[in-house]
Amino acid sequence: MDMMAAGARRAAGRGRTSLPSHWPALRPPRPSCPPAKAVRRETAGRRRQEGKGGGTWPERGGSADLDVSMDTWNFYTCLVSLWLHRFYIYSVVAFGISIWIVIQFTTTKTKKKGDKSSGNPAASEGTEGKLVNGYPALQAKEVHVAGVKIFYGSQTGTAKRFARALAEAVISLDLPVEVISMGGYDPDDCLAEETTSRNICVFLVATYTDGQPTESAAWFCKWLEETANDFRFGKTYLKGLRYAVFGLGNSAYVDHYNTVGRNIDRWLWMLSANRIMTRAEGDCNVAQSKHGSIEADFEAWKAKFLSRLQALCRGEKKPCSGKCKKGKCKSSGKQSKESSDHEHGASEYENTETEELFETSSEEGADAEEAGGINSVIDVEDLGNIMSHMKKAKRERELEEGGVGTSWTQENTGRKEEGEKREMITPALREALTKQGYKLIGSHSGVKLCRWTKSMLRGRGGCYKHTFYGIESHRCMEATPSLACANKCVFCWRHHTNPVGTEWRWKMDQPEMILQEAIENHQNMIKQFKGVSGVKADRFEEAMRAKHCALSLVGEPIMYPEINRFVKLLHQHSISSFLVTNAQFPDEIRNLEPVTQLYVSVDASTKESLKRIDRPLFKDFWQRFLDSLKALSEKQQRTVYRLTLVKAWNVDELKAYADLISLGKPDFIEVKGVTYCGESSASNLTMANVPWHEEVVRFVQELADLLPDYEIACEHEHSNCLLIAHKKFNINGEWYTWINYDRFQELVQEHERSGRSKTFTAADYTARTPRWALFGSRERGFDPLDVRYQRKNKHLEWKGEHLCAHR
Repeated sequence: MDMMAAGARRAAGRGRTSLPSHWPALRPPRPSCPPAKAVRRETAGRRRQEGKGGGTWPERGGSADLDVSMDTWNFYTCLVSLWLHRFYIYSVVAFGISIWIVIQFTTTKTKKKGDKSSGNPAASEGTEGKLVNGYPALQAKEVHVAGVKIFYGSQTGTAKRFARALAEAVISLDLPVEVISMGGYDPDDCLAEETTSRNICVFLVATYTDGQPTESAAWFCKWLEETANDFRFGKTYLKGLRYAVFGLGNSAYVDHYNTVGRNIDRWLWMLSANRIMTRAEGDCNVAQSKHGSIEADFEAWKAKFLSRLQALCRGEKKPCSGKCKKGKCKSSGKQSKESSDHEHGASEYENTETEELFETSSEEGADAEEAGGINSVIDVEDLGNIMSHMKKAKRERELEEGGVGTSWTQENTGRKEEGEKREMITPALREALTKQGYKLIGSHSGVKLCRWTKSMLRGRGGCYKHTFYGIESHRCMEATPSLACANKCVFCWRHHTNPVGTEWRWKMDQPEMILQEAIENHQNMIKQFKGVSGVKADRFEEAMRAKHCALSLVGEPIMYPEINRFVKLLHQHSISSFLVTNAQFPDEIRNLEPVTQLYVSVDASTKESLKRIDRPLFKDFWQRFLDSLKALSEKQQRTVYRLTLVKAWNVDELKAYADLISLGKPDFIEVKGVTYCGESSASNLTMANVPWHEEVVRFVQELADLLPDYEIACEHEHSNCLLIAHKKFNINGEWYTWINYDRFQELVQEHERSGRSKTFTAADYTARTPRWALFGSRERGFDPLDVRYQRKNKHLEWKGEHLCAHR
């Protein structure tokens, strides 16, 4: 006991108390928190207890209770101190958080700048402040665009060509690309996969006859339309699919211009697909094309698409609308409708308002979905306000563009167009036609040397007009005052490089200038044959003075507003006129001054086949066709039906052809097998569609049997052509299908001098047809004065020429 008491006293002397080993939790801390005075009082009390002999500290029991009270006092004292200084603590914590936020913001901004300067268009990369085993780890690349899929639907190959060109441009951005024909693609199985693939889908689609899709795109469009209108798929079926549409069409077909492109764009939008940029429309009609040709339209859109694609690769979402104000870029999701100038009138205005409902960007659609959901309901009472807002916005846009309303625009359309008419021949068209050998005149005319002119210069025979009508082929100038046409015939030998239109909308050159330059260009082309082996000197000299003009080079000559003045100028230069029209301008036929011979192309005998073969631009093409034939019957000079036989297309319509002949009462009927001039993206004709000469002969014989007033008169085997003539030209058992050209010039001059009161008929300037030109002759239409030249390969095609060799 004494030893324990001594130990306790020694411990008290050192200022600390020794506690039993089984009280470790109550062991007092080092006396730093309690005040110094309290410690001194406690030590003095302990010593007084020991001096009274009351035993050792543990034996008393009161010492342990005091230690517990000291611990409790120390804990509460710390809490009170923290509470009293809480504002300082809060300030320190807030300051630390602020410092952390500033560091994070600075790091993120620096990281983004580094991504932009790195030039990587496919993805962005960065680091996060995460630790892996104590080290910062790089986050994987975030891919915004995985690749591009280009879908095309093409009939003539243009859309396919554009798809390949776009693919090459995308590849240059180091992005994977896939070109897909809609004909070999199953959208039912595959299209929904694009909602999660991060691909950009591009649709290049052409509009074909009657606003229908091309054959290769027919199933895709049918499936997409049914899906968009099938409630079982749901309105969000393609949500997540990102797409862009470029339509190919011809604005001359007003009612069906780019219908397929617009429909695909609308159906995808209805299924919640995200449009990355406004739909673009390429126009084959060079007169109305925004950039002069469909190729230029595509190039302009392609540049915008590639720019948008790069922005998407960088992670940018909203494209700039171009309406930035006060230094802040505002991307109004609303996109203006990119329609051509040809769409006008009340019906087009209503259609524009309707379509504007679909002309929204993907971002605007997303905003609408966030506001009320994609299936949000609009109150009927609010519908009027919405339409009023749309009309108001449209008027504001018109005012911004310099107009003051639709009515003002319509009143001043004629004046405005007169001052802003464009040239028919654009730079791209000029280049294409020049490569084909055209000598272009002014802004809408041209002249070209016919192969039969070259042939007759060498004494190798003339064309079928030489056999049927006595034309001297080496003295014939093939020209046109209008390169534009109102049809897009499947057998067009110009491969549709010429413009199309239903009315004259271009700048107009004067007929005097056109004729002068036509003669000069024709003479320059003839001069190139001087000294060429085989060219006859006498015929070369004669060829320098044109005697005939075939206004059948290309296009629709009768569309030229000054066609009558041009024809008169030809006659004043003692040049005969052979004018060909496609039977779509009946009023112009009625108003036409006398020509040597007026042709009407009758390429089919029924409305359906004419629509399929000629592909006319006019909606009322059939009525115009019939009216043109009636107008032809009123002419007193020579008139001709020109029938072009296309095997498997129009060779089985004999009775219908006979009815049309009785309507127009032509003097002559030329029946010719279609000419095949090689493969073309503008036509799907092949050599299988070219009838053999024996097949043409059989057709003509069967047709003549149905025409009691007509007989077969002439044949030109080389051109695969026969002539049926009215019996009035068979005089005393001899045919008079040839023309007395000198007599015609006398008659037309008398007609002019009499103020057009003195008329004349086809019978007044006929000439006897030589025996070698008659049907059934041994020569079969080949002039015996010439020597027929046989090529080693008689199937060889004369590419780019007026006429091709036949089988």
